[in-house]
Amino acid sequence: MRPAQLLTILDREFLSTDAGHHTPVMLWGPPGVGKSDMVRLTGDKHGVQVIDIRLSQMEPSDLRGIPFRDGDNVEWAVPAILPDAQRHGSKGILFLDEITSAPPSVSAAAYQLILDRRLGEYQVPDGWAIFAAGNRQGDRGVTYTMPAPLANRFSHFEVETHLDDWVAWAYKSGIDERVIAFLRFRPELLFDFDPAHNPVAFPSPRSWEFAHRGLQKFGDNPALLQGTLQACVGPAAGVELTAFVNSLDKMPDLDDIVAGKDVPTPDEIDLQYAVAAALVGRAIRAKDTAEGARVIGNIRNYARSFPQREMGVMLVSDLHRAVGEFLFSVPEFSDWANAIADVMLYQ
Repeated sequence: MRPAQLLTILDREFLSTDAGHHTPVMLWGPPGVGKSDMVRLTGDKHGVQVIDIRLSQMEPSDLRGIPFRDGDNVEWAVPAILPDAQRHGSKGILFLDEITSAPPSVSAAAYQLILDRRLGEYQVPDGWAIFAAGNRQGDRGVTYTMPAPLANRFSHFEVETHLDDWVAWAYKSGIDERVIAFLRFRPELLFDFDPAHNPVAFPSPRSWEFAHRGLQKFGDNPALLQGTLQACVGPAAGVELTAFVNSLDKMPDLDDIVAGKDVPTPDEIDLQYAVAAALVGRAIRAKDTAEGARVIGNIRNYARSFPQREMGVMLVSDLHRAVGEFLFSVPEFSDWANAIADVMLYQ
């Protein structure tokens, strides 16, 4: 399931704790596809704490607690890491990450915690959702087969990579527009992981964020840039991204485009993707200014100049994801929509 859909599911599951309808959620997927980030985004959206427990690093007693004698009885000291309404708040998310990497003895200790929301005398506060994540057995990670009793305590979703969802996140997160443009140009490289070859560095949503950081640190050092990008996304993708970045000196003047001047579109398809991504970035920065409507209107007009209308549709679609309903208030939008209706509806 694509990330945008899963974010809605996690959001509804969190809200359902108030009505008593919450079901623990298990996210499956290969490394680097954003499983943990989606849980953190859900916590950030609602302003609640996310307690991240890495079960692969724990012993059974870390969950169950340490026994101590109280008169003639044995009591259990509740681990401080578990959610407590007084210390952590009445609402939050208990996130059991790397659950498939936990030894069976540890996952067995989590059975009661996940289904019954309790562990001995400890009770998970009512307003807390329980989410978990882990890699599949074929992903070359350290994984154990999830026992049937544990699996039956979750609703299960597999995380798929989806370029449009990643692009929308990337614009909101300030990812370098050159990285966004490159992945629009080479969408198959958003995630390219072959567990049979057990690569050290490979393209993934997580590693493209690393590439963004590499561009900020080494963009002014050509001797180190390619090696840095290869270290983030792998040898082949790193070479391609470096070549793409180096070709951008042929881009048209973006200031002239947003000013509404007549600027020809580049012939090279990679430069067209680069221009489209850069213009979306300009629109985001202009949205809340006095010139926002004019800038976005001029960008929308430029979208009609691409030789392939699908490129213009992609540009305006990314604009909509980035600036929202504001796009529809731009006068030029309706004319553009009518002009490309057949592409939008039938292709």
